[in-house]
Parts: sequence; C-alpha cells; structure tokens
Amino acid sequence: MKHVFFSYWSRWLLCAGCCLLCAGATDIIAMTTIPIKDGWRFRKIGTGKLSMHWFAATVPGTIHTDLLRHGIIPDPFEGVNESRVQWVERESWEYETTTMCSAALLANDAVELVFEGLDTYAHVYINNVSVLQANNMFRTWRIDSKRYLKIGNNTIRVVFDPATTRGAALTKQIPFTLGGDDSTGKVWSRKAQYHYGWDWGPRFITCGIWRSVHLEAWSGVHLESVHVVQQSLTDKEARLSVIAEIRAARPMTTTVHVSERCRLRQPAGINLFGVELNKQRVTLQKGSNRVVIKCSLNNPQRWWCNGLGKPHLYSIHCDIVENGVGKRVLDSATTRIGLRTLEIVQEKDQKKDTAPNSASKPAGQSFMVRLNGVPVFMKGANYIPPDSFLPRVTTEDYRRLVSDAAMANMNMLRVWGGGTYERDEFYDLCDEQGILVWQDFMFACAMVPGDSAFVENVRQEAIDNVKRLRNHPCIALWCGNNEIDEAWHNWGWQKQYGYSSADSARIWSWYERIFHDVLPAAVAEHDPQRFYWRSSPQHGWGRAESMLEGDSHYWGVWWGLEPFERYEEKVGRFMSEYGMQACPPMLTIKTFAMPNSAPNSAPNSLSIEELSISSATMKAHQKHPTGYASIQAYLERDYKPAKNFEQYVYVTQLLQAKGITTAIEAHRRAKPYCMGTLYWQLNDCWQVTSWSSRDYFGRWKALHYAVRDLFADVALSAHRHRAGDGKDSLELYLVSDRLTDVSGMLELRLLSFDGTQLWSSSLPVVARANASSVVFTTPEAALLGVADRSRTVLVAEFKSGAGNNASTLAKRLVYFTQPKDAALSKPQISVKISGESGRTVIELQSNTLAKNVYLSLREGEVHFSDNFFDLLPGEIRRVTVMPVGAHALRQNADIEPDALRQLLLLQSLIDSY
Repeated sequence: MKHVFFSYWSRWLLCAGCCLLCAGATDIIAMTTIPIKDGWRFRKIGTGKLSMHWFAATVPGTIHTDLLRHGIIPDPFEGVNESRVQWVERESWEYETTTMCSAALLANDAVELVFEGLDTYAHVYINNVSVLQANNMFRTWRIDSKRYLKIGNNTIRVVFDPATTRGAALTKQIPFTLGGDDSTGKVWSRKAQYHYGWDWGPRFITCGIWRSVHLEAWSGVHLESVHVVQQSLTDKEARLSVIAEIRAARPMTTTVHVSERCRLRQPAGINLFGVELNKQRVTLQKGSNRVVIKCSLNNPQRWWCNGLGKPHLYSIHCDIVENGVGKRVLDSATTRIGLRTLEIVQEKDQKKDTAPNSASKPAGQSFMVRLNGVPVFMKGANYIPPDSFLPRVTTEDYRRLVSDAAMANMNMLRVWGGGTYERDEFYDLCDEQGILVWQDFMFACAMVPGDSAFVENVRQEAIDNVKRLRNHPCIALWCGNNEIDEAWHNWGWQKQYGYSSADSARIWSWYERIFHDVLPAAVAEHDPQRFYWRSSPQHGWGRAESMLEGDSHYWGVWWGLEPFERYEEKVGRFMSEYGMQACPPMLTIKTFAMPNSAPNSAPNSLSIEELSISSATMKAHQKHPTGYASIQAYLERDYKPAKNFEQYVYVTQLLQAKGITTAIEAHRRAKPYCMGTLYWQLNDCWQVTSWSSRDYFGRWKALHYAVRDLFADVALSAHRHRAGDGKDSLELYLVSDRLTDVSGMLELRLLSFDGTQLWSSSLPVVARANASSVVFTTPEAALLGVADRSRTVLVAEFKSGAGNNASTLAKRLVYFTQPKDAALSKPQISVKISGESGRTVIELQSNTLAKNVYLSLREGEVHFSDNFFDLLPGEIRRVTVMPVGAHALRQNADIEPDALRQLLLLQSLIDSY
C-alpha cells in the first residue's frame, strides 16, 4: 500500500515538475483566433420581398434553417412540405457581417480569414474586394486577408450561387451524361450527394456557411499541423515520430518541445500536467518547414476497440519556444492519439472448402481487421449524416449516436461516401468509445469528371481531410467511394446512356485518375500507415466473386425480394452493406404527420385514424420507389396482417429485426471466413421509413435492441437446415469474440407455449477463443417428436460457473414456424414497478409465451433498457426505465413509479392481429 502511494505521488510530482520547468517561467503567446459568428444577416439576390430586406442569420447554418427561423418557409420535415420548399435551391443568396480589427491584430505578420466549410459555390468579399471563389463543401478555405482588412469595422460578404445552376453549366463540358448524374450536374459539384435526395433522404440542396468562420493572426511562426506517427510498438516502448509542419514569417532558430499531457484526478484538484518527451533546436526557413522529433513512451497502454479492452488515449503536446532569455512560447498544439497496430489482412485461402455452406466454392482471399495482432470480427453499421441540415447537429447528438452504437456492442461504423466527412467531435467520440471507422471519401453511386480543375479540387479536399483526421486512432481505413466500381461494371450505364467504346474508355480513365491515383497518393503522402481501399464493394452482389474476396454489399434481400433465408447462403468475407426497411416509431411519425397546429405547419396534417401508407404524407416520407410494396411482400411471408396502422408500424419493426437477425447470425457463424458485418443503416437524416435501427430522434427500433444481443461478445446462433421430407436438422453454434476459451454448460429446454417442458438436456461445451463452433446438432424430427411445432420453442442457454455463481452468457430461442403460423394465446402479463438505487425497474411475468413484448407510454417518452422481447411463461424480465438520452450517457435517473404505472402501455404480437 505504501508502495502504491509513493508510486502515484512520484508520478504526480514528476508531472508537476516537468510542467513548471517547461512553462512556468515563459510568456505564452498563442496564436490569436477571433470567431466570426455574430451579426450575420442574409437576403435573396434579385427581386422581391426577400431581396428588399436583410434577415438575421445563424452561422454556422444553412439557408433553409435561416428561412425556417423567420417563418418564411414551413418546417421542411413536416407533411409534404419538402415539395413546397424546392424553390430555395434555385435562388442566389448573400450573407454579410462586420468584424472589428484592432491595430494590434493587424500588426501581426499574418492575418487569415478561415472558413471551415462553405456550401458550396461561394464568392467571398472583404470590404467589397473579391478574395475567394470557393467550389467545394468539404474543404477548409484560408484567405491571406491582412492587406484587405483595416483598423475598425470590416465587412465580410459571402454570395452563394445555386448548386443546381452551377452544376448544370459544368455538364456542358462533355457531350454525354456521366453515369449516375442528373440534369443538375450533381456529380460535378463537390457537395454532399445526399442533399440531392436518396432512397432514404429528402431533396434539400442547401447553401450557407455550414461550419465555423474565424480570423487567425500570428507573428513569427505558426504551427500548422502536428502528425504523430507510430514507428514501433511493444509492451515496453512506443517509438514515435512527431512531425510538425511550421510556417515561419522569417528565418529564425527555435526549439520545439514535445510532451505528453497527463490527466490526473485527485483531491489536490490539479488535473493537467506535461511530461516532456523530447526537444529539438531547429533552424526555420521563411515559409513552410517540416520538423521531425523522435520520442518514446515507456510501458505504453494500447488502444482497443469496443469489447476487447480500453481505448486508451494519449495527449501529445507540441510547443514552439523562442530561443534566448525570454523563452516565449510562440505557438502550440495538442493532439490525441491511440497506440495500436492495425492491418487489413488479405491472404489467399489455403484450400477450397473454407467457404460456408458449400465445399465446392473456389478459393478466395480474406478481408480482415487485425488489431494489436488480434484478428477482430467487425460488428457495426453504416452511418449517414444525422440531419439534412448539418449545422444543427449538436455535440450531444453525436454523443448519443456513438454511445448507442457502443451500447449495441458495435466496434465499427462505416462513414458512407454520399454524406460528409464528419466534424471532429464525431471522431473524438469514436476514439473514446473504441469505435473503429471505415472512412469513405465523399463519392457515391456516380461516375466522376476528369478535367484538371475537378481533379485538383478533389486532391485538395483529400489532403484537407486526411490531415485533419489522421491522428485519430479510430480511423481504420480510407475507402475511395461507395459502389461506383460496382455500378460501372454491373448497372448497365453503358447501354442506358448510349456510350460509345471511346466514351466508355474516357469515363473509366477519369475514374482511375481519381480513385487509383489521386486519392491513394494523398493517403500515401499524408497518412502512409493506413490502408486504402479503392471502392466498396469490390464486386457487385450478383457476381460469384463478391462472396469470395473483398467486401460485399448484398442486396438480393430487399432489392431482389429474395427470402431472408438467402442471407444464410450469401456470406462473403466482409459484409459491408445489407438491410431491411421498417417504419419509425409512432412517436416519430406523429412529428411529421400529426404536428401541433402552428403557423406554416403542414396543411394536410392527419388524424390518427387517417394515417396509412397510402396517404400523401407517408408516401413523402418513404423515398424508396417500391418501399411499402417491398415491405408488404416480406410481411405477407412471415406475419399476419396488422389490424391498424399503429400495429403495422410495430410489425414492420419486428420484420426488420427478424431479417437482419438472420443475416448477422449467418455472418458471425461463418467466422473466420467472414470477419465483418455492417448493416445498412444506423441512423436517419429526417423522419422516414428506412433501413435504420435508430431513427432521426435517436429512438431505438426493434432492430437496435436485437443488434445489442446479436453483437454480444458471446452469442448462441441457430441454423436450421431445411432439407424437406422430414429431414430438417438444427445446429447450434457458440460464437465468441473473447480471446480466451470459456467453458460452461449448454442447457436446452423444449417448451410448449404454455410452459410445459417437453424435453431437456444439459451438456458441457466450450466457447472457443475468437471462434465459431457447432456445439449441438439434431434432426428436428427427433427433437420435436410428436410436439406441435406451431406451439413449441427450444430454449438454449450457455451458462458459465456453478450453482448460485452460474451466469447466463448467451441465450437463444428457436421457433419452428414463421410468426404468422405460431399458435399464440393471449398472455396475462403481470407488471410490478419499483424504484431501486436511483433506478426505476419494471418486472414482467406472463402465464404463457408473450411474443415481442413492446413497452410504450400513453404520453411522454422514456427509454426502456429492453423492448420487443419474447417473454417465456414464468420468466421474470426486468426492464430499467430511464429518461431519453440518459441511457447513452450511462446515467441512472429515477422515474416516479406511480406516474409510470398510470402511463405504461404494453402489448405483444398477438395484439397486432
């Protein structure tokens, strides 16, 4: 105990001493940053009332949200209002503000006006002098502004041209239409492609100052970026190269200090110190300089993804210190890193029988993440922008979203290429939660131009974003685009657009220039330790190769209307897209279909009785051309018709969870042949019927609850072989992501729905480390005997430990009919509500099988720790109730039990008929 005390305080004193030594006697002069977020106003360019008056604007913001704030347009998300606001995209808009500059500010060597995001075609003026013409939403724009600024008030004006007009004009450079483009020339504009509409998103072609704007002033030197490169990593030492990019106003000699910032939380209240790692005296030339400082960390702690360990982070601080007596700190920067090794492993199969379900498949090639030397099965989802109007997404929104992914046992999100490179907060949260990121460059489902201006614009976009994100340990790989290679080779564009052979060769050469040359070169130069993947998927889902190598997007289910059982056959090496639609919860539907009476609200607001999938409002919030028809086709296969619209919404969520459960179980069973499953999609950008597992407001659908169990580190999976003629068989698999074997007992009970036990067995099994293995197999006829399969369920539980110390690590219920054929009885469910240790807990118990029990409230909203679950007869299910959002922050908060008792509603599947 004395040794521990001494060890802690020794480190505390070492940190404090080094901090005082490094900074205690210095005059710290940081670069001056002046935000420009206040006093903005906007107006339309041209004629009419919107051109005659200025309106207050919000920056960062968009034109749509500014117009909405002033009541000029209705809420675009309500009813059919999307169609009522399309005029906005056709207009030009201007934004203006004034900013004060002092003589001291302008006395600096450099003063830059920095726009972190301009959407998209923008002319920038300082004091009526044109200083920038921007044409890329994804770039950071820096303007050397000192010569344009004056002491006192300065006017900054930004004029936005319509992206549709500018894009359409650019299409005239070539005599044909690029595959995937439209009449607005969207592929010519470096703008988020989902703004033009997608099969889950509305068309709102925004403009505006969508990220922050500020002035940066500095003298002498400016530390432009710090890149920490991990040269080697062992348990004893991490060797690093800290690469500082420094701009100098004149030749000078300085010293660059590198330190690790330690965060210590102790009663003393001191929580931030620096331990110097190295320092280096450098001679800077005027202009750009690159300084490399070698350093090391002893006994490093590794960054692990969610489920395998703690995502340990280090803060690396860099100071540029003036030489001489004063030792002023001229500029400084801090970046967070995680120490880990990560490889994308692609190895040829050693034999032909490695593919699941077929020993005759030819040998392929693996696609696997190896983290810190460990092969890791990737579990996660595809991520889209969380709003059509991005500036209104808050840090709290990002926190809830990433936490919901982590709570569902995910370890990877794919940032899809039709959206945006996300804000820093998103990646910071992924770093902290151990969520790896598959990062697409922002290209999706369309060919690209090849003119030199477009190519150079893309090159600078890539450099900006690679340099911004490269220190994040969460970034697993860079991917060139979403589905463009697949589209070119499989979607029939050559015939659709009437390309000649010369046209096709020309278009493909443009594709290769961007995705085979420009983007990989940017990654190789600025983030050389990360893997670059040209396009996702590697092959189209209709080609046999898609199941043998690379990553796969399998859309035979949904697009091809194939049955869910096809998921068990179509298992590739890394399943990076597949999905099934469902309606959002009724609470969400009411926000757009039944809004409160207010100015500019939707004129055709519906009553609960009028809601149906055939209403104009529900059609407007279903963007897939055959969406509701496809859902209906799948519903008819598996479920009885719902008795009303509310029950239809509920059953679509059960359907979605059922389909994706089939897919995820098949993928995990196939480990290590398959080493990743990322379903489409995690989230929404507005209220819509879509493939998401959590909706626009972060409400969990049935799928998100299911995914949490499906992605558990130890899971039981059932595979029914349907041979017919009474020869069907059942296999149970134990799938484990743990790195050590887990021994336990597999307990099996065959129950009738009323709770009668028909058969039981118990056998010792082992969940093998980081593996999938069959632990039980039986002919179904032998298992069921004379039991009525429509009234029977197999309960499988994997338990570890003995006696009272035994704990259930995995549980799986196996049914032998589709839900529509299950002979369910109306359950009598008892409810007990109590407050325990700052938590409100609901205890549920049923006299018979209650399938897909759904909890909700008559009024208001809470988050239930579990929902849409099957409740076995006699089983006690405990559900914790939390305020919305508290679950994502891992907080407990008491909900008054008496109030909850009055508001609680529950139903099961039989109530939907």
